Amino acid sequence: MPVWCCRCSLPGHFRNYRDTETEGEIFNSLVQYFGDNLGQKVKAMPLVEETSLLEDSSVTLPMVVIGNGPSGICLSYMLSGYRPYLSPEAIHPNAILHSKLEEARHLSIVDQDLEYLSEGLEGRSSNPVAVLFDTLLHPGADFGHDDPSVLHWKLEQHHHIPHVVLGQGPPGGAWHNMEGSMLTISFGNWMELPGLKFKDWASSKRRNLKGDRVVPEEVARYYKHYVKVMGLQKNFRENTHITSVSRLFRDHDDDGGQESGISAQQLQIDKSKFIRRNWEVRGYQRVADGSQVPFCLFAENVALATGTLDSPAHLEVEGEDFPFVFHSMPEFGAAVSRGKLRGRVDPVLIVGSGLTAADAVLCAYNNNIPVIHVFRRRVTDPSLIFKQLPKKLYPEYHQVYHMMCTQSCSADSSPLPDYTSFPEHHVLSFKPDMKCILQSVSGLKKMFKLSAAVVLIGSHPNLSFLKEQGCYLGHNSSQPITCKGNPVEIDAYTYECVKEAHLFALGPLVGDNFVRFLKGGALGVTHCLAARQKKKQHLFVERGGGDGIA
Repeated sequence: MPVWCCRCSLPGHFRNYRDTETEGEIFNSLVQYFGDNLGQKVKAMPLVEETSLLEDSSVTLPMVVIGNGPSGICLSYMLSGYRPYLSPEAIHPNAILHSKLEEARHLSIVDQDLEYLSEGLEGRSSNPVAVLFDTLLHPGADFGHDDPSVLHWKLEQHHHIPHVVLGQGPPGGAWHNMEGSMLTISFGNWMELPGLKFKDWASSKRRNLKGDRVVPEEVARYYKHYVKVMGLQKNFRENTHITSVSRLFRDHDDDGGQESGISAQQLQIDKSKFIRRNWEVRGYQRVADGSQVPFCLFAENVALATGTLDSPAHLEVEGEDFPFVFHSMPEFGAAVSRGKLRGRVDPVLIVGSGLTAADAVLCAYNNNIPVIHVFRRRVTDPSLIFKQLPKKLYPEYHQVYHMMCTQSCSADSSPLPDYTSFPEHHVLSFKPDMKCILQSVSGLKKMFKLSAAVVLIGSHPNLSFLKEQGCYLGHNSSQPITCKGNPVEIDAYTYECVKEAHLFALGPLVGDNFVRFLKGGALGVTHCLAARQKKKQHLFVERGGGDGIA
């Protein structure tokens, strides 16, 4: 079984690996890169077979990032040494914030007191650093202004922190899998990452932007191009699947620094005897011929940037696994594109009251497919997302909301020919003959014959590589991690998990669904690592260190 491992700094140490150009170069650049950047004191170590115990590691990466969507990309950008400074000519519209920024104009934002800068700011994120970074990048955005950023960026190589970003697909993450015909909620400039304006990229690619909102396909291409033009490719590895992320422990009495996997039973016997060391990240990469190459990485820190779109939420009702029941917009969109549902007399059942469900309604409605729309909330519920979107900017979603309010089914009426909403209803079960049973809040049951059903009630992240599926990291450790209901509990200014040191989380995992705000996670993590690096260097100098690696 071929294995690669970051502990080896020699590109020739790939056991049982066929010497073809495509496969042989897959991780050579990674190994060589970290060998070069960590200095000449890195020693070559033999590879670790999948079944062997972990031995002494001479190379441990400062950071492994899991997830290559916009969160992971932005974090890689900042870890690569890019630093934001207040522009010389910039005047922030928030006078108090501008005054604070002037106090340390000579310092990058990364090196400033983020808590002090964030104090008193308000925005559409519960994470203060996300609000701070957004108002620096997009001043006045929530007031409808399109003011330029007050920041300019400098590449400072001495701030580079070696890292690797692991993703299942190309850079951009889930944006490559979204339904291509729908417009993004955010404006194009809100989707952009630091250092490359979305409109400038679109112009350079001769893409004609018809409005401020864009299709996901364009966003995905922008993110992929961003990684290339910013010189971040060496940090990214595609087609990787993580199978486990776990702590390594070391015996207090072991002066040799040898690390090994300690059994749970041993830890229970005497936890005080062991100290937590680095992270072990295991998984595999799919290569050109479809085979899987296992890998093992060691890291001081791990950042979770997986997003929350991995596992669609289920109703957990009878018959939900029948083939006519879909759980994602791409599945439903593909069925519509293939013409499978056109000309059907029976309606499509759409479950959910969010924007993805609204996308499905529009998709069916625009293809002359009758719709039964079921959701648990009242149409007057103030928490419905439609109430937060301006009508002029989002006319299609307000069209759906209007139908939800005006074309609902009463107790004694039949469904309308094109669209009928069922507020305060839920699905009881699906039947093999493509029927479903609905129940109202009052207990009244109704049965309908369907052509298909689409359940779009949210999604969960795939954190199966963590212990307890990552549940222990949430605010409520007895529930799965979700973006809104149970995000990962983090330190507000460093994004480090409260319940697991040296493990960070950012993006949707901590409640920031919009690209505007997830960039704040990259700032928080980089700020934390830079501060710790300074502290280490200071201690190293105090102890009379030489010119080696601190």
